[in-house]
Amino acid sequence: MTDDAHNLPASAYPLAWEADVILRDGSTTHVRPIRPEDADALQAFHVAQSERSIYFRFFAPLPRLPEKDLARFTHVDHVDRAALVAVAAPLGGEDTGERIIGVARYDRTGPGSAEVAFNIADNVQGRGLGSVLLEHIAAAARERGIRHFSAEVLPQNTRMLAVFREAGYDLTQRLEDEVYMVTIDLDPTERSRSVMAERERRAEARSIQTLFDVASVVVVASPTTQPGSADAQMIERAIEALVASRALTERATEADGPQRPRIDVVGLPPAARLWSTDEVSYHETLAALADAREGDAPDDGRGPLAVLAAPPAEAVAAVPGLARLRTHALLLFSEGFAEVGPDGLERQRALLRAARTAGMRVVGPGSYGLLRANADGTINATLATVPPPPGRIGVFCQSAPTAVTLLATIARRGLGLSSFLSAGNRADVSGNDLMQYWHEDDDTHVACLYLESIGNPRKFSRIARRLATRKPVVVVTAGRSGQVVPPGHAVRPTLAPRRTLDEMLRQSGVIRAENTHEMMDVAQLLDTQPLPAGRRVGVVASSAALAALVAEAAAANGLAVLPRTGVVAEGDDAAHAARVVDEVFDADCDAVVVVDIPVLGGADRPLARAAAHAAARTGRTTVASVLGRHGLVDELAATAPDGTTVHVPAYATPEDAVRALGAVTRYAAWRRDGFGTFAQPDADTDRAQTLVDTWLADATPDVDLPLAPDRVDELLACYGLTVVPVRTVGSADEAVAAADALGWPVALKSTAEALRHRADLGGVRLGITDPAELRTAYAAMAAETERLLGAAAPLDVQTMVTGGVACVVRSTEDPLFGPVVSFGLAGDATDLLADVSYGIPPLTDRDVADMVRSLRAAPRLFGYRGIGPMDVPAIEDVLARVARLADDVPELRSLELYPVVVSPHGAHVLAARAVLAHGQRPDESRRAMPG
Repeated sequence: MTDDAHNLPASAYPLAWEADVILRDGSTTHVRPIRPEDADALQAFHVAQSERSIYFRFFAPLPRLPEKDLARFTHVDHVDRAALVAVAAPLGGEDTGERIIGVARYDRTGPGSAEVAFNIADNVQGRGLGSVLLEHIAAAARERGIRHFSAEVLPQNTRMLAVFREAGYDLTQRLEDEVYMVTIDLDPTERSRSVMAERERRAEARSIQTLFDVASVVVVASPTTQPGSADAQMIERAIEALVASRALTERATEADGPQRPRIDVVGLPPAARLWSTDEVSYHETLAALADAREGDAPDDGRGPLAVLAAPPAEAVAAVPGLARLRTHALLLFSEGFAEVGPDGLERQRALLRAARTAGMRVVGPGSYGLLRANADGTINATLATVPPPPGRIGVFCQSAPTAVTLLATIARRGLGLSSFLSAGNRADVSGNDLMQYWHEDDDTHVACLYLESIGNPRKFSRIARRLATRKPVVVVTAGRSGQVVPPGHAVRPTLAPRRTLDEMLRQSGVIRAENTHEMMDVAQLLDTQPLPAGRRVGVVASSAALAALVAEAAAANGLAVLPRTGVVAEGDDAAHAARVVDEVFDADCDAVVVVDIPVLGGADRPLARAAAHAAARTGRTTVASVLGRHGLVDELAATAPDGTTVHVPAYATPEDAVRALGAVTRYAAWRRDGFGTFAQPDADTDRAQTLVDTWLADATPDVDLPLAPDRVDELLACYGLTVVPVRTVGSADEAVAAADALGWPVALKSTAEALRHRADLGGVRLGITDPAELRTAYAAMAAETERLLGAAAPLDVQTMVTGGVACVVRSTEDPLFGPVVSFGLAGDATDLLADVSYGIPPLTDRDVADMVRSLRAAPRLFGYRGIGPMDVPAIEDVLARVARLADDVPELRSLELYPVVVSPHGAHVLAARAVLAHGQRPDESRRAMPG
């Protein structure tokens, strides 16, 4: 580093290294590169450290940092010397600037190596900050070409040694002169990725738990709130819901007097105060509340939830005061943020920066609230004063209108909630966070998400797949494409086909529903019935016509109806109904569909009652369509042998019942069969990345770099893919020489873009067996090319691959989804009929197999019209290798293998094209919150 490194232009500051992160206890902090103006904060951080921590860092007593060291530590070039600081809000909520709570730095010691050091504030040690800083400083170092860290650690510094050891990187550790010399290989490993994902899951789950597990609620209003205004009505409804929340009432002993309110309202003018002080405590300012609650924090560390219904500027200004109260989260009913335009977006960003620096999560803006119900009590911080009862369904949605619809639907069906959250603009808390929480929440058995936008599909897919292996996940997206973005939602644009989202959800084991009605149809079945063991369905109905209707619907949903169905006609007595029903339930079936629609509409329903008792007795998965019944009703409930009450869910129509059963049956098969193992074909990833870095080093930023054929071959070879040799020629003599070298017979192909793969336009000649035929073909193709295009173009000579099916394998780096791999059969099936399958890496072996088999034209690969089966495992291997290449190399903008000929004895890549670009994919080797 030069002496004037601190005079680097502002553009040298690596803004991309800034990130908000969640710590082990669920709190948040901000990580950023150090700046020269951090000198005072760094000195304050150092002075506040214990003698022990200072000795661990500097191996000597050092009460204060000398001015020379302070300048050196804060003036870095972000290349050979870099440092990251974790910053938090000032203690006590005072507006005195950021407070440094952790430092990580490296100093380059060689072309690919650097010495690393950490220092974590005493009062935040044990919260996972050291692990977070290691991830971030390692990512920064890799970006600067550093591949190894070294560190000297005292044996007594067990926490730092554990940070290195448990991170999952490859490392060596040896003791020299009573100091551990640690060397770390910074290339991410499967273990380091797994460790990071598990830490991320636990931290995010814990952060959501702090939303639901609160000691009290602080409602922040504007002093200008007018009685009867929209803000006043929101506050009134929120307080009404909170007052009824059992979890918010602190039960005191008789000596302490009666129960005292745990709801504080700040800023609301007297004219708008409608609740008595026996239920709510009113305060003029947050400072007054903090003074009143001084020393009143619960022993278990739970902080208050802040509910804000105030204008944006006042909401932002409230954050420091809420920090003094040790608030863990902000819930914003308020609007006027990103959904109103650029100015609102800036206000939303300011709120997010202030909240995260103060360690808080943000729900909203524009939220309808959150709710949690379990054995410990209920917290209802929504605008629904009469919410659904406690239950086993967890629900996430975004906008307030959607929340109103969902809560009304759930209540109308008699279903119950374990947890509910409306994220509004989704500035911070998202569906990914809720899924992390539900993974560990024993009270949630079914996860439902209504997504108006998906900010990080790759992360969503990973989390959803993990959750779906334990609990069913039902998802509705706004529009079939999932590409409709509501105002205020931050979503990267996507160029991927509309079906990409469907394929991503299918890979993840998610049950895709068309709308709220269908989502709740599926949820009520999952909530009340066991998963079916297979697709065999028994039918019992009140008429033969209804039984036939069910059979037709079942076939359309991939179910197999048993040949014999039961009919209980209108007027049959209870004994007959029970006999018919028992015959169906005792047959060799996996599920039963019951339809009871009496023509005369009598009140007596022996069929429904008999079906409920049979379902409880046998444990068969059962659905029912009973006239006038919807959701959970008493007449479709019965007691099982173990004493529990079993509800058979009721549906408005037989088709609704069968559709829900079909969706659940497919999910049960996915869960039963497993989603496979992640395909990891052998690859030289280091060489591939070195090649890509070298080729891009001289490339113009933000401009695509098409690779020459030899470079494409070199990159593919790193992943075990070989292109059948080809020679580009400019004359008939060169063509014959190429054929002699490659071996006869050969194919002759045009290199002109308009004629590639176009045999119908004369762009391809196959099966050329001798020089004379080749010379004739060359002359004809050259003349035809000049006639059609007005200019000559070189031709390619390639050894013939015969007796196979031509396929197309592509990969595209999408701004939203990341790498998207596609597969199809070459020709009209792909070009005209869009018979293409898609996958989002990383892919499992089952994903790859499904991509091949899901094509409508797939029978051509498995034996068709007298032609034997092709080598399907070979094309699956090609797909797996392309998927790994696309996942490993974010700089691969696009890759096309066209055609890949699958023969009975292999798969042969005949042509390949690739385009590189500087990577835009977020660094997945470090934890970072969106925004």
